Amino acid sequence: MSPTPLRIGLVGAGGIAHAHMPGLLRLGHVTVYATDGAAELAAAFASAAAGAGSSITVVSSLEALLDAVDVVDVVTPTSAHAEVVRAALAAGKDVVSEKPLARTDADAADLVQRARDAGRKLFPAHVVRFFPAYVRLHEAVTTGLLGELAVLRFVRSGAFPIRTPWFADRALSGGIVMDQMIHDLDIARWVAGPVTTVSAVGVRSGTEAEPVEAAHVLLTHASGAISHVAGIWGPQHLPFSTEYSVTGTLGSLAHRSRDELDHVADLATPAAVDGFLPAVDPADDPYGLELAEFLAVMRDDHGDDGAAVGAPGDDGAGAPGNADAGDARSGPRAEPRVTAEDGAAAVRLANAALESMDTGQPVSMEGRA
Repeated sequence: MSPTPLRIGLVGAGGIAHAHMPGLLRLGHVTVYATDGAAELAAAFASAAAGAGSSITVVSSLEALLDAVDVVDVVTPTSAHAEVVRAALAAGKDVVSEKPLARTDADAADLVQRARDAGRKLFPAHVVRFFPAYVRLHEAVTTGLLGELAVLRFVRSGAFPIRTPWFADRALSGGIVMDQMIHDLDIARWVAGPVTTVSAVGVRSGTEAEPVEAAHVLLTHASGAISHVAGIWGPQHLPFSTEYSVTGTLGSLAHRSRDELDHVADLATPAAVDGFLPAVDPADDPYGLELAEFLAVMRDDHGDDGAAVGAPGDDGAGAPGNADAGDARSGPRAEPRVTAEDGAAAVRLANAALESMDTGQPVSMEGRA
């Protein structure tokens, strides 16, 4: 007997929802709740849903969504993450939440504790851990290929997200540090370990029509390694790009996404996705891999009680046609590569960087855990 397809609730319909939707449709039937844009999102993916043997339903309230689904994927603006995640956990749902897990340290810690108390899974969508270049970096570090890490450098740049005004409000979004650079803060901690001190500087310039924001964050790790993280939200013609260089006692590893742009330049990208998000290859979609891994862990943890992780006809391991969906290249995992605690740690690092920018002083991470 074929397993019952998973019922997935998607809360939010902005640009990042367009990145999540293809992977969700491969995993089950999707119900969408959003105050704006839900009908347009459903229409944009109607043919994809039919092709995947899935469906998209739009509902008019969060309560209706929670009544209709097995798991919840939260892709609302940052300031609403905590409220929606709390409601989903209270309704007994496992939750995937876009990064940052919450805007404040207190909210992030509260969500982690609520998920633990409820016995539910909570996964922050730190998708960069699923991009092949960063999987390769993590493997090089964990296998000892680079030796003891000494200096790490991460750069992430793209167009300022002017089409979505709340990004420019640091109180709501956390600005470039909380929204964009949190990816590299998370990766630095993932590969180099706990952070003891954070120092940061930042600047906002340009005009209201053409704003520019940049920041530099210096992390001192407990191991003695130093990470330099730089982020740029620039003019609208600036293409999205990332790079890193990591040096240890036995060698170095570097990556520049611009070296790969020719391979993805001709891919269709939804118009709703601004230039501050990367183009991805649909055949190797990190967003889809991320969601497949999270939902596979949820299935395994709850004993697969009838809700399948895969779409109808899939073997339940992840994206159809890819039995290796649990890793960027490997199968389902007993534990996810990113946890709720990781999400809360990334929020603490980002807020420490914002505090350092405001005070002009280094910020100790002691006591912030």
